[in-house]
Amino acid sequence: MTVPGAIPDPVPDRPPGPAPHRAGDDPPVPAPRPLTPIPAPASVPVPVPVPVPVPVPVPVAYRYCERVVRTRARNFSYGIRLLAPPKRRALSALYAFARRIDDIGDAAGPVDARLSALEKARTGLRAARPDPADPVLVALRDTAVRFPVPLEAFEELIDGCADDVAGACYQSYEDLVGYCREVAGSIGRLSLGVFGLAGGAARGDAALRRAARLADSLGVALQLTNVLRDLREDRCAGRVYLPADDLRRFGCTLDLDASGAFTDPPERLARLVRYEAGRALGWYAEGMRLIPLLDRRSAACTAAMAGIYRRLLARIAADPGGALAGRVSLTPWAKTMVAVRAIAGAAK
Repeated sequence: MTVPGAIPDPVPDRPPGPAPHRAGDDPPVPAPRPLTPIPAPASVPVPVPVPVPVPVPVPVAYRYCERVVRTRARNFSYGIRLLAPPKRRALSALYAFARRIDDIGDAAGPVDARLSALEKARTGLRAARPDPADPVLVALRDTAVRFPVPLEAFEELIDGCADDVAGACYQSYEDLVGYCREVAGSIGRLSLGVFGLAGGAARGDAALRRAARLADSLGVALQLTNVLRDLREDRCAGRVYLPADDLRRFGCTLDLDASGAFTDPPERLARLVRYEAGRALGWYAEGMRLIPLLDRRSAACTAAMAGIYRRLLARIAADPGGALAGRVSLTPWAKTMVAVRAIAGAAK
């Protein structure tokens, strides 16, 4: 019994530990267990995002190809600009792809790497769905939808450039002509697909086959002109296109001295160049028969391009020494006048 006013006895100290559970109280909360250390996760590499190609719209792709023509096609641009816009865009796409192949063939670097680049271009050409970020392939594929161009002819161009890279030489004139058909006749046949024939399908398959042969011949003429124009430049790069048979016939070797000049007697080289120029003129005579088969604008385009090259050939034949000393070219004014005459001739 507690005495009123008495001081209560002090509560004895509670032993350490949880308070004793009394009836009616909430269940005691167990003391937390010590945390087991969690090992750090293994390092996971963060994936590097792969860039997604941005598709090039078709109009943008064509504008890119037309820019290639303006900046790289020093002679062809005078003819291409005479075409109606749809054909001008299409021919620009053909030129841009051909320029790409030619640049691979002319580039410096290991042979294997250049051959691999040519095969990559071939794969892109054959692809059912070309790289949507490649403006040249986008424009080329659209051209093939709009015009009956034989894209497989580009494979001939690739084969010819592969021969260039491998350092092929030509024994006979027939061998050289075969090469010219691959790298230039093919472009003539592709261009014909864009030009079409005056009168369209009414001309018939026989007319188309004849036109293709003439386009091929005109391509050979243009390439033979290139061979003579670039004779020294190609020789400095280690390439010889003139047939070995013809070199022997005229007693020429095309060897160069330390300054890069030909060591052959100038008169022999002049006779050789004039002889080859005369042969090329025969191909022009054959190929120019294509022009009357084309519509007016396509005829003007073809006449302008062929006319510029034929005039260039005439300058080479008239002055072989100048051609052998460096590349011969026409002034922009001379090219413009050739184009004007081509327009006038097509209008008749």
